[in-house]
Amino acid sequence: MRHLSIKARLVLLHTILMTLVIFLVLGILFSISSNEILSNVHDTLMTRVNESYEYISYEDGLLTFDNDFIEIRDNIYLSAYEPDDTALIYGKLPRGFNRDVAFEEGMIQEVDIGEVTYDVYDMSVPIDGYHTIIVRGVVSLTAAQSEFQNTLRIALILLPLLMVLEVIIGYLLSKRAMAPVSKITSTVKDIRSSKDLSKRIALKGGSDEIYVLADTFDELLADVDKSIAREKSFTSDVAHELRTPIATMKLAIEDVLRHDLDQEVKDDIMIIKNKNDLMAKMVSELLNLSRIDQGRLVIEKGDLDLSELTEVMIDEFKEVATNKGLTLESKIDQGIIIEADETLIIRLYTNVLENAIKFAKTKVEVFLKKEDQKAIIEIRDDGIGIKEEDIPKIFDRFYQVDPSRNDKGSGLGLSMVKWILEVHDASYEVQSKIDIGTSFIFTFKIKG
Repeated sequence: MRHLSIKARLVLLHTILMTLVIFLVLGILFSISSNEILSNVHDTLMTRVNESYEYISYEDGLLTFDNDFIEIRDNIYLSAYEPDDTALIYGKLPRGFNRDVAFEEGMIQEVDIGEVTYDVYDMSVPIDGYHTIIVRGVVSLTAAQSEFQNTLRIALILLPLLMVLEVIIGYLLSKRAMAPVSKITSTVKDIRSSKDLSKRIALKGGSDEIYVLADTFDELLADVDKSIAREKSFTSDVAHELRTPIATMKLAIEDVLRHDLDQEVKDDIMIIKNKNDLMAKMVSELLNLSRIDQGRLVIEKGDLDLSELTEVMIDEFKEVATNKGLTLESKIDQGIIIEADETLIIRLYTNVLENAIKFAKTKVEVFLKKEDQKAIIEIRDDGIGIKEEDIPKIFDRFYQVDPSRNDKGSGLGLSMVKWILEVHDASYEVQSKIDIGTSFIFTFKIKG
């Protein structure tokens, strides 16, 4: 039950409730009807017998009966007898009825003959000029019950149709009742997928709890949107303000390094220089991410020879790898063309190759291959590796797998890589084992 949607639960509960109500009503009706039918049969039988004296007369020494006496109405058979004698004077009896049934004056008897149950009513009727005779009325109770059972069968046949109708009506009612909830859900999903906090549910036309919830959610979205906008503006402003002092510090450090210095002092200044370079890089990345968040970073896609660009990036980073005592190897399929922004793809290669070179022990490998109209880039290192539980987090901003080694990066490079992949509709996968190495695999669609 808990795994069903609210709409399904409402339909199910409505159907169960209405079915129980129908069963209860039908049960009460049939119980009343059964008693009512039996009572009506008895009343009709007694009335018919009581009226029978109108059809009997004694004239000229003959006992005569009207044709109405032998007419079968309401399944009631009338017959006349001499008192203390079960020999039939006049009338009709149901086929198979036993004539030897004893008379019971003024009482209704239930007589079972074979599989049929009869109600029998006897009454003494005085005839003018003649003595009293016995008029007997016989009606088949089984026939009356059979009609009732037919009605019951029809009701049971109609019950499934009623249940189907209940389900349809319940579904339509629950769909209408849950329409505002569906709109809230679809809007929230749309906001989540598009990451556009400016959208609102804007549920109008009601004042119940769901509409109040929608209005409250819209107010919350507005507050969150304003808060994020302030944060983006603050990040952008801070990054802009930091660029000038960092650039000034860089010039001052380079000027100092031109002088003859003690090795110890020079080493200290080199540490400051490295930190300053890292801060400059972080500020640059913050500015880029701020422009991305504000939608101000221009993307210019065009035909890009990914094979050629990959070779250029390999040549550019070979010297960096060699200076660290590493080898940079590559295997590149030629003629792979994608639709992409060249500047952003260069940034992607730069960020991932810098990471690989920082943490590799002996070598970094780059592979580019074409497979099923897809271009697959793999950048592999034999470095320290990443724990499996940390892999989903490495694309988060400022996340450091090893905080003690945060001097090696800003924690912003991979978040930029993730955004670049998203704007190019590319997918990514990270495979890593501790002390064995890490592979970054990117898949782009080939143009054509």
